Amino acid sequence: MIRLNILALKHFAFDDIHALSMWSNRHGHVLNVHDPSLGLRMEWLNSIDLLIILGGPMSVYQESLYPWLAEEKRFVEQAILRGKKVLGICLGAQMLAELLGGRVYRHTCKEIGWHRILRTGEEHPWFKEIPANFHSFQWHGDTFDLPQGARRLAWSDGCANQAFAYDARIVGLQFHLETTPACIEEMLAQWAGELGAGPYIQTADEIRRGMGRSSESFRLLHSIMEQTL
Repeated sequence: MIRLNILALKHFAFDDIHALSMWSNRHGHVLNVHDPSLGLRMEWLNSIDLLIILGGPMSVYQESLYPWLAEEKRFVEQAILRGKKVLGICLGAQMLAELLGGRVYRHTCKEIGWHRILRTGEEHPWFKEIPANFHSFQWHGDTFDLPQGARRLAWSDGCANQAFAYDARIVGLQFHLETTPACIEEMLAQWAGELGAGPYIQTADEIRRGMGRSSESFRLLHSIMEQTL
């Protein structure tokens, strides 16, 4: 049986890694979770099979406010150069886009809540079991241009680039299949000011009514992770 060594970079304290640990524990993989603001060691890359870059409230272009972002970018860039498998989620997808030559910038609208994601005609091994359309939780105000050579895998009404693949081993997801109801409740409590008017911003009540989608989101996330073996 293949046993993966997985490193997940977690960018805020109450981010809940339950969906990742559930899959890792079930299959006997080793999952290490680390806050990149505490520093990163390049030698960790020697034993990593899969790097997961999770979301966060900061933007990838805010290095002046979050100086540790520069070190994290160097770490992720080295993971790419060494041929590691990398999955970026939200902030992580934007970081991958920037490091691969794309541009990350403030979007014209925010996407907050449960929104429909649609597949493009592009195929990728990690998306083998992802349906033509599905709903996922979203919480972002930035977007990105696709790097040259990347393939767009998914889009939504509010954001053209919802998922991309750079090659067989690098995938970025703008949406959050991993977010748990407990984490969403904490987001609603701590980031309530984000829930202003906007065509793709749901109310707290609408978001709570959608939490029943979490189990299906976890299933889709796990189907992606299965293909990283």
